Amino acid sequence: MGAAFLACWPWENLGMFKYALYGPLVGRAVASRAWERGSPDHWLFLLLALFGLRAFTYQLWSSYSNMLFLTRRRRIVRDGVDFEQIDKEWDWDNFLIMHILIASAAFYAFPSLRHLPAWEPRGLLVAAILHVVLTEPLYYLSHRAFHGGRLFARYHALHHSSRVPTPFTAGFATPLEHLVLGALVVLPLAGACAAGVGSAGLAFVYVFAFDFLRAMGSCNVELFPAGLFRAAPFLRYIIYTPTYHTIHHTGKASNFCLFMPLFDRLGGTLDAASWELQEKNRAGVDEVPDFVFLAHVVDVMQSMHVPFVMRSFASTPFAVRAFLLPCWPISLLFMFMVWAWSKTFIICYYHLRGKLHQTWAVPRYGFHYFLPFAKDGINDQIELAILRADKMGVKVVSLAALNKNEALNGGGTLFVNKHPDLRVRVVHGNTLTAAVILNEIPNGTTEVFMTGATSKLGRAIALYLCKKRIRVMMMTLSTERFQKIQKEAPEECQQYLVQVTKFRSATQCKTWIVGKWLSPREQRWAPSGTHFHQFVVPPIMEFRRDCTYGKLAAMRLPKDARGLGSCEFSLERGVVHACHAGGVVHFLEGYKHHEVGAIDVERIDVVWEAALKHGIRPA
Repeated sequence: MGAAFLACWPWENLGMFKYALYGPLVGRAVASRAWERGSPDHWLFLLLALFGLRAFTYQLWSSYSNMLFLTRRRRIVRDGVDFEQIDKEWDWDNFLIMHILIASAAFYAFPSLRHLPAWEPRGLLVAAILHVVLTEPLYYLSHRAFHGGRLFARYHALHHSSRVPTPFTAGFATPLEHLVLGALVVLPLAGACAAGVGSAGLAFVYVFAFDFLRAMGSCNVELFPAGLFRAAPFLRYIIYTPTYHTIHHTGKASNFCLFMPLFDRLGGTLDAASWELQEKNRAGVDEVPDFVFLAHVVDVMQSMHVPFVMRSFASTPFAVRAFLLPCWPISLLFMFMVWAWSKTFIICYYHLRGKLHQTWAVPRYGFHYFLPFAKDGINDQIELAILRADKMGVKVVSLAALNKNEALNGGGTLFVNKHPDLRVRVVHGNTLTAAVILNEIPNGTTEVFMTGATSKLGRAIALYLCKKRIRVMMMTLSTERFQKIQKEAPEECQQYLVQVTKFRSATQCKTWIVGKWLSPREQRWAPSGTHFHQFVVPPIMEFRRDCTYGKLAAMRLPKDARGLGSCEFSLERGVVHACHAGGVVHFLEGYKHHEVGAIDVERIDVVWEAALKHGIRPA
């Protein structure tokens, strides 16, 4: 059986091309220079500006609700928004397209609308009265009707299928619902125009306030001080709160009003626990994560790959895109603000095995880690994050790539030695990173070439491979460091570790393990058909078309991870870097030791098997 009438958007199969529907309006506005006050199509410029403001309003509320460093304590539904809900709400703005097409048609049908005055203060009073007298009660009645059996199943169930309310959820509904809502928005404006007090300014103020309050109600963060309603109890019936709306959204047959709970009171559908829950949510909940991944920003562009900038972009693997370029100066300004603030902040969280896992970010960018004078400041920030986690009761803190740099803090040993009484376990996660790289090497491999061979990861990989009787050409100019690693290998395996100092030594080897950045010129030494395994940050450029390139070591989280809605850098959905996964395994296994400093080669297989046991799979 086909979909119900007006239950689907006519352009839902167009994808991003749906925005071409704005094309005729934008083209007309440009052709007539509609931004000039004397243009006969100046009304069209104002209409486009109004709908741009509407979209921006929902985006700003979405950004705020995703700023977990500000809002996490006062979130109402504690779960994160997952990929399924993000995809479902991807076209949340369909109603804006419908409304602007209807509005422009109305302006063409009624030319007098094009000549409204800029502002008429009496119109605001008329619109406010009509809103209370008409819009509020009609919305209440229509909303209750949409909760009837057939109407709910065919139309309104889609809106309630979003598990966590967000500002975009407010726009996620069927065409029929938005036609009804649009008509209710028009009523006060039409009434003001009929009374001779309509104006362009009134349209901006009323429609903006309408969208502002709808997005606020769905933001999932309690905003109103509880004392406000105790001091002025009548306000409880004048303005709804995010908690009030969320009670309705999460499935209860109550709290149907638009913005004024007064109509729920009159209709007998007001949930008696609304104000008690509002006070509780406003007071906040200190939710302690069991596991924290301490990440860092790579560069200015990548700093925009977070849910509070653009949720949809953060839910896809990071790539530099054209629409980011105009935002670059804003992001740069934010970078300076973060430097001045110098506090770790929460980017996202998810639940795994019923436990809360969070990603915190150190407010430092990738290039900072290579500035000698920044070393102490960066370590101070990492140390503060670890001590904060320890005080909160976090079980495990896992350090991201540059936060555990050997030259920076010895792979985390600095903090463990400085604070021997830490209850939180500090983990670099490199044991699992080594396991991922080693398990990528095909069976039957007899020889590998490795750069970054004397690094923490390089050492562990070389020692592991030599025990498997695989010849490892270790690219290093330091004979002393090479010999130190060679002596760690069993005597009968030491012959499989070979020091090389020039790339030409690897011209016949098709398995390269890259732990130090390779220029295109250095890559030329690899024979055709070479595969580059990598553990270098940032990854090397994919210069050779006749070779293949591995991604950074990563693993896929189990399917029962809940609330995961953002991608970790350029990785696919549900995939995290191996050091992140290594920290998760450390927590799930309940290991009591710190995993810092040199990698214990004997634990590589142990950690690998533990990851697989918990459903964490190679990506």
